[in-house]
Amino acid sequence: MKKLILSIFSVFLVLQTFGQKNYVQMADSDMKRNPEAWMLDFSKTLKWNYCHGLVMQSILQVYDKTGNPKYYDYVYDYADTMVNADGTIKTYKPLEYNIDRVNTGKILFPILAKTKEDRLKIALDHQREQMRTHPRTKDGSFWHKKIYPHQVWLDGLYMAGPFLAQYAKENGEQALFDDVALQVVDVRKHLYDPQTGLYFHGWDESRQQRWADPKTGLSPHFWSRSIGWYMMAIVDVLDFLPENHKDRPAIISILQELSASIEKFRDPETGMWYQVTDLGDREGNYLESTGSIMFIYAWIKGAQKGYLDKAYLTKGERAYDQFLKRFVKTEADGSLSITDCCSVAGLGGEKNYRDGSFEYYISEPIRDNDPKAIGPFIMASVLLDR
Repeated sequence: MKKLILSIFSVFLVLQTFGQKNYVQMADSDMKRNPEAWMLDFSKTLKWNYCHGLVMQSILQVYDKTGNPKYYDYVYDYADTMVNADGTIKTYKPLEYNIDRVNTGKILFPILAKTKEDRLKIALDHQREQMRTHPRTKDGSFWHKKIYPHQVWLDGLYMAGPFLAQYAKENGEQALFDDVALQVVDVRKHLYDPQTGLYFHGWDESRQQRWADPKTGLSPHFWSRSIGWYMMAIVDVLDFLPENHKDRPAIISILQELSASIEKFRDPETGMWYQVTDLGDREGNYLESTGSIMFIYAWIKGAQKGYLDKAYLTKGERAYDQFLKRFVKTEADGSLSITDCCSVAGLGGEKNYRDGSFEYYISEPIRDNDPKAIGPFIMASVLLDR
């Protein structure tokens, strides 16, 4: 009898969610898994980091779409907890020069607009100030982190670029647009591979890292999520970059070129992309959800905004359906989950050195419901009103 009651209850929960938009279901599911937003990214303690900002940005978009205050309150409570009365941010240390920390600042723009709280403006300024003195390559690209000297990683383009572009627009800091554009264009100069049309994960200007090619400074492989970060950075930066900015045509051209390149590496059966982008037939490689949904988001948004041919909207919608089939599952309680997420990948480091090899990329843990899949999935679903 008890099993029967539980079974009926599970069916009830599933039916209750039937007909709801995917963005509502996924936001509700992740909020259920993480009752407090600081718990995102499987965190055990308070943390100000890019994954938190990524998911909460998507949840704010659900708020904008639905008007349901529970989504805004979820994000506001995090900001209220993390931002002190004097505008400093718990756990955030600007002089660590960690570019990942900047992404979460984006959630403060809409909350500041709504509440007018001075501490939030000060917190935003703190994040902007980090990037004034953040170390750079000779051409002006931001180092990924102070602890990774002379290195540019594709991941970092998303962490700072859209934040700085929005900051420039909100604060009338026109010269900052040039800096944001430089970051995007300089990556094309140094990390692009003309043979595949893809971008290498990282570049070491000093050529000192063991993972770096001694002649080019490039890492040895293409990692889908890193390319996805770059594509999302471009479509989000373009939201704020002035229409008449001198580098806007070049940035749109980069997006068009890369959008065509990644299409060549889709798995023909599922339509999704592999962890190591160009080696789908190599043993151990696997279809990976975070990179796949980032590509889909960039295609959909790029086409909707007119940066890409309209055909990419059709391709993006089709790929979205394929993503649902391959990676999204409904749990017994009716919540949605995303499978096959690479938990983390990087280059170098002091402990357990990450050499950028194929074997390294496929060795990192795979888990469900990583925020790097949840956030872009919600945002893509909002774009499609699905």
